[in-house]
Amino acid sequence: MSDKTRYSQDELKEFEDLILEKLGMAQKELEFIKNSLSKKGNSGTDSVKVLEDGADTAEKENLTQLAARQSKFINNLENAIIRIKNGTYGVCIDTGKIISKERLKAVPHTQHSIEAKLNQ
Repeated sequence: MSDKTRYSQDELKEFEDLILEKLGMAQKELEFIKNSLSKKGNSGTDSVKVLEDGADTAEKENLTQLAARQSKFINNLENAIIRIKNGTYGVCIDTGKIISKERLKAVPHTQHSIEAKLNQ
């Protein structure tokens, strides 16, 4: 890695494209989860067996947790776009050093270098 302190505009554009692609997919997944949840909520009948009801409840809880995680992921990606716009993207908030491209491609919303993450 070089001694540079910021990514170039071209590099930031590359990261922005990657993040926007991930953001689109994440939003579609969240919509799918929400649709699954609303279908679960509308399928109740008086003759549902207790075991099926318990399985439905567990599945609803899993879907709700999944939706919450997906919402957090979307929020993190949106915040990464903001950091690209304000010029702070790709800089570790703990060390102040530039985060490796490989790490940002794997986890584009990260604010921590591997070094900082290992020290947590």
